[in-house]
Amino acid sequence: MHENFLAENQSLAAVAVDYQHGDCEPSHRHGCSQLIHAVTGVVQVSTHHGVWMVPPGRGVWLPANVTHSLRFIGAVQARTLFVDSLARADLPAQCQVVQISPLLRELILTSFSVPVDYAPGGRDERIIELILDELRLLPILPLHLPEPTDPQLLTLCQQIRDDLSAAWELEEIANRLAISGRTLSRRFQRETGLRFSDWVRRAKILSAMNALALGQSVLDVALELGYDSPSAFSAMFRRTLGVPPSEYFNPAARAAETVG
Repeated sequence: MHENFLAENQSLAAVAVDYQHGDCEPSHRHGCSQLIHAVTGVVQVSTHHGVWMVPPGRGVWLPANVTHSLRFIGAVQARTLFVDSLARADLPAQCQVVQISPLLRELILTSFSVPVDYAPGGRDERIIELILDELRLLPILPLHLPEPTDPQLLTLCQQIRDDLSAAWELEEIANRLAISGRTLSRRFQRETGLRFSDWVRRAKILSAMNALALGQSVLDVALELGYDSPSAFSAMFRRTLGVPPSEYFNPAARAAETVG
């Protein structure tokens, strides 16, 4: 399904949709780029290149004509900007989970009051132009889990996702596949762009996002992911995302968030 939400000569359009936990949008694409801002809840975006997990207060950028499906975890308030890909020459060219600054968040909310036929040279035009400028500077968050295309590695990745509590050691897996650890490491990084250990860590982070969004405790999530203690899990979470899991879904902690 191909959709385009922009009227002729319109550079940006804002759409607000609320979803219930478990709602899905089947595979589709748009003739324009889009920024999905999750005000509440978690949005999971899947393409043939991998999975992007969008926690509350953050967003995901999708370039034009990228086929994707959406799954919603928790009660999701989604505020989406559909953007003409030619509105700025240097808009992001790749899917990516991004930080939404307080300024951009307020601009997104304000954009809903801007009429399609706003007069040039006035406040409405300046709001739209400032949004387009801010979209060029979106800080990227490490919440993308790339998929390999190699069938053997794809099977391995699915096995890891199915049992994240296991101790996935590179050398042990390489022996099982009858190859050297160095060969497996090179193949994995070539296919995914990540070291094997980093891919496993990301898979655990994304699984934790789902569980935390549904109200599971940090202790339960840590144990489900194979950590000996919640402090070990929290330390990994903080190294990756800048704040501990107990604060990540807390709006007051977002201003202090940095990406590690």
